Amino acid sequence: MQHKFAAQLYTLRNEISKDFPAVLRELKKMGYAAVQIDGLYEYPAEEIAEVLKETGLKTAGMHISLDRMNNELETVLKEADLFGTSDFFCHYLEKEMQHVEGYVKAKHDLLKVAKQVVPKAYRVGYHHHDFEFQTQIDGKVALDFILEEEDGMYLYPEVDTYWVKMAGYDPLSYMKKFPNRIPILHLKDMTNDERKYFAEVGTGSIDFEPILLWGEQNGVEFYAVEQDYCSGNPLDSLEMSLTNLIKMSEKVKV
Repeated sequence: MQHKFAAQLYTLRNEISKDFPAVLRELKKMGYAAVQIDGLYEYPAEEIAEVLKETGLKTAGMHISLDRMNNELETVLKEADLFGTSDFFCHYLEKEMQHVEGYVKAKHDLLKVAKQVVPKAYRVGYHHHDFEFQTQIDGKVALDFILEEEDGMYLYPEVDTYWVKMAGYDPLSYMKKFPNRIPILHLKDMTNDERKYFAEVGTGSIDFEPILLWGEQNGVEFYAVEQDYCSGNPLDSLEMSLTNLIKMSEKVKV
């Protein structure tokens, strides 16, 4: 399973802005098999692609804004090709879109993109936070509405364990709604105290072993580790999460 563990690069945004290639080399040395791209920080895509090739790191999809998908789709597809991935996810909806009309428009726009790229073997998905659980559309939470099939098309869920729990749901129970439909799963832990803050995987309140087992039984291709904020060095946090995940994966029997 270790070949499926990826680092979501938003965790290292400050380090990447200073030296993107050095961060990639460090992650490879640490033992990560892949990274999830979260912006290029003014580095040329070709340069990053070369470092990925040099290190042997795979790409566990890309996080792309809805605006870029709507207005720079050809460039997004070229980046995906350079990085050797077929997956890109809308990573965040701005505050002004976090309402019924905004979610309806986002779903419409994303399905329009999907209709253009699915025939070319790309997959379009949606990465959520907790706010998509706070709005009801047609009797269901907004996230369910966004992920619901429409006209024979659907978006790929990038379920995030922390944000599901923050919204008051059980992560494993929620992802079970999407068997064999989650190519990339976000692993993020939550502290055991009242702060409910971001924590290294395996140190908080989420039980990841059954999540890993379900993932292996349902076609998860990459487990992307993300920690939005770290109390210390983000590289140390990612290394701790990876160490814990490797130990957990050794206990998971498929």
